[in-house]
Amino acid sequence: MAQVQYAGTGRRKNSVARVRLVPGDGNIVINKRSIDEYFDLETLKVIVKQPLVETETEGTYDIHVNVNGGGYTGQAGAIRHGVARALLQADPEFRPGLKKAGYLTRDARGKERKKYGLKAARRAPQFSKR
Repeated sequence: MAQVQYAGTGRRKNSVARVRLVPGDGNIVINKRSIDEYFDLETLKVIVKQPLVETETEGTYDIHVNVNGGGYTGQAGAIRHGVARALLQADPEFRPGLKKAGYLTRDARGKERKKYGLKAARRAPQFSKR
């Protein structure tokens, strides 16, 4: 007998997260490692759990994530986006709360391109009078 599961894809900067929600007791597994092993910073763990806290479903779903690309903050944002989308599949009643909190919106900010004559996007060469 197949187990019920909900899927969501989240993106942020160059990171893409494929998220599966399975009814369980709140375990979060990212790339076959626990969330505590994967993310060192407590703030990133909080970011990942934000949609669950908003919908008061913390501890009711096991979360399995495959994430790749980008850095750890982008990955945390992508996971949050994917979890929010998966929760929406689980129960459409969550939509107003998630939408108001901004978890369903794909954050379009990315890396600004480097301009010629500069050392980075906005960083100018060091100025010297002589």
